[in-house]
Amino acid sequence: MPEHPEHWTPSRDEDAALVTGRGAFLDDLDPLPGTLVAAVVRSNRPHARLRSVDLTRARAHPGVAAVIGPDEVRAALRPFPLSTGVPMPYLPTGVDKVRFVGEPIAVVVATDRYVAEDAAELVTVDYEDLGAVTAARAALEPGAPLLHPDAGTNVATDRTFSFGPVEERFADAAHVVTGTYDFPRYSSVPMECYSVIAHWTEQSGGPSVEAWANFHGPFSMVPVMAGALGLPTSQVRLHVPADIGGSFGIKAGIYPYVVLMALASKHAGTPVRWSEDRVEHLMASSTGADRAMTFSAAVTADGTITALRTDLIDNVGAYLRPPEPSTLYRCYGNITGPYTIDAVQIRARAVVTNTMPTGLNRGFGGQQLYFGLERLLDEIADATGLDVVEVRRRNLVTAFPHETATGGVYDSGDYAAALELAVKNADLPELEKRRDEARARGGCYGIGTALVVDPSGTNIGYVGLATPAEQRRPGRGKSGSTEHVRMSVDLQGTVTVLLGSVPQGQGHATVARRIAAQRLGLPPDRVRAVIDMDTATTPWTVTSGSYSSRFAPLVTSAVVAAADTIATTVKAAASTLLDGADPAELSLVDGHVVHPDGRGVTFRHAAGVVHWDPAALPEGVPARLYAEAEFSPRETRAATADDRINSSLCYGFVAEIVAVSIDPDTLEITVDRVSSVHDAGTVLDQTLLDGQVHGALVHGLGGAGYEEFTHAPSGQPTSATFLDYLCPTSAEAGFELRTDHVVTPSPLTPLGAKGCGEGSSMSFPVAYANAVADALAPHGITVTSLPLHGEVLHRKFTEKERS
Repeated sequence: MPEHPEHWTPSRDEDAALVTGRGAFLDDLDPLPGTLVAAVVRSNRPHARLRSVDLTRARAHPGVAAVIGPDEVRAALRPFPLSTGVPMPYLPTGVDKVRFVGEPIAVVVATDRYVAEDAAELVTVDYEDLGAVTAARAALEPGAPLLHPDAGTNVATDRTFSFGPVEERFADAAHVVTGTYDFPRYSSVPMECYSVIAHWTEQSGGPSVEAWANFHGPFSMVPVMAGALGLPTSQVRLHVPADIGGSFGIKAGIYPYVVLMALASKHAGTPVRWSEDRVEHLMASSTGADRAMTFSAAVTADGTITALRTDLIDNVGAYLRPPEPSTLYRCYGNITGPYTIDAVQIRARAVVTNTMPTGLNRGFGGQQLYFGLERLLDEIADATGLDVVEVRRRNLVTAFPHETATGGVYDSGDYAAALELAVKNADLPELEKRRDEARARGGCYGIGTALVVDPSGTNIGYVGLATPAEQRRPGRGKSGSTEHVRMSVDLQGTVTVLLGSVPQGQGHATVARRIAAQRLGLPPDRVRAVIDMDTATTPWTVTSGSYSSRFAPLVTSAVVAAADTIATTVKAAASTLLDGADPAELSLVDGHVVHPDGRGVTFRHAAGVVHWDPAALPEGVPARLYAEAEFSPRETRAATADDRINSSLCYGFVAEIVAVSIDPDTLEITVDRVSSVHDAGTVLDQTLLDGQVHGALVHGLGGAGYEEFTHAPSGQPTSATFLDYLCPTSAEAGFELRTDHVVTPSPLTPLGAKGCGEGSSMSFPVAYANAVADALAPHGITVTSLPLHGEVLHRKFTEKERS
């Protein structure tokens, strides 16, 4: 902090409001008079038939305006549109059955939350208990309870893909290395839980819904909401506040509650507000999918991987809730990671279980994929006698662009340089010395490595892979990574940038403002950025939203396009003040429009010509200092007939080395050092990039060593409070961290930027697991699952002793 804090300027535009309590969160907003408050009645059974739901006493309670239950939901709402044709209908409440603990059954609307919760206690539910299943592999067993009897199976989707001579490569392999792994179910735990205000109105043109929600996108959910309500999208208006209290993906899952509260508003005849509490959030909001998987590699004698087989089984919870089964396919184009493997076979299944439905979680599909792939690389090193770093080095992609077997196109990179920098920064010889010394005295110390390709700018076309090519409707494919931005210049030459990508703390306004200022040759204080997501007035497409690290490659590219359009008009206007100078010769510098001969006018005066004297503009120049620009890369096309797709626009890279020590008495695992090298293309803001790296590391640490949604054999959740669902704090994140960067600009974006928000959330869990596996190797203990902590290690040592 500077000596005179009154002169301190925050590094981010967003900081001042947030640190002084002036953030615009949904609980700070009261947009509609007469808003009442809702409480949700939830199932306390993991799987049960609803014999009856009696709302009579709740409706008679003083202060209650409305109570809705299964009958009202069944009568008014359609099941949410699904990405597959499997008959597993999903509504925002249980109607015939409940399929997980916490599933909504009824909503009580009252004068305040206290009255609503008191009345909710008066709802009587008669259950007929059914058998429950909570694990992916168990859901596949022949006698497993069926969640959706009409489907006749718990498998929501099952697809197999094959590229290249897989069978031949395995037949010719010197080594076939196979590993079976399990990745846990964990989530995001944002500071602010779900929150919705919904208002149903009847108008001459028909009913409409206006809602406010701390929703981060993707906006492909807007037509999903409209479909459930039976309304055209034009009659569903969604507002997202400028601050949404964090998300990390989880707040895409709020849309069922938007629909549910809209129906509650219809019955109450008033706007309805619902704010989720932490127990509700941990029990029934959304979570990342847990995955059971098998990876096999065909390997030559010198350690070259020639073919890869994967069998992926995602537990998507009680319903295949959109955008699932996307966790299986988001990393489809980069499923071979940073390695030159041109023969690949994939089996991808999603199964339903009596657990909370899944969705986006930071890293979305990447942390699951890389846990299997990078654990397998360590197994390959063991089978071939190679060092874990060397086996990776020998298989790295070295030439760019590189097209993967599944259709991904890695746009740029220098993977070898990043790996060597990570090794150097880790001071690997010193860590190896620490390991040797620890083992000599009977201790446990391990070193783990992970290399991941970091996709950004998701191509939504990958969702189509869940449907066989012959069943996709011709001319009705899905593709794209489009983003829109609006920009305008006022009478005094101040520029406003309007963004529809709602941040979750990444500093969107800061970066957008600086890019616009640089592009227009203006001081930053002459540009302001506004976050205002209103689907009725803000430009958006179904791909819009703050997810999959889209901001840096996509939104900033639209900012560049809008600024360039404004710049063209400003130069043309300035030419009228410079005796008809050629606009092509003019430059925008330091708030001026200048000619090579030294003449110039201020940006403000040039803009003033458009506003005050438009008739003076050259022929064909629009009298408009307003631009709506889009960035829609052609590289993100729909899946081909042979199921290949470039599932993201840009691909960054992370090389991570983690060292851990294990206390021999308590078995507590302590992270000793982390060396993390990232390639995010052009760095737009170093401070924000570092913040993203640090945040992703801690998020990854949570899934690696602490966080896990667990269930009793009965199906009851056993981690629905912070007493049991443990999150890392600053104390656990106090390890030595050495971060660095390699910069290979993307040729596909105007600024060369790629995304950077998810990398270490994908690489750290498996690097940590590899380090723990290395520490336990002398004891003959293997690592095939996460999380890893003292209790897990105690169990492993006990099992080893018994065997």
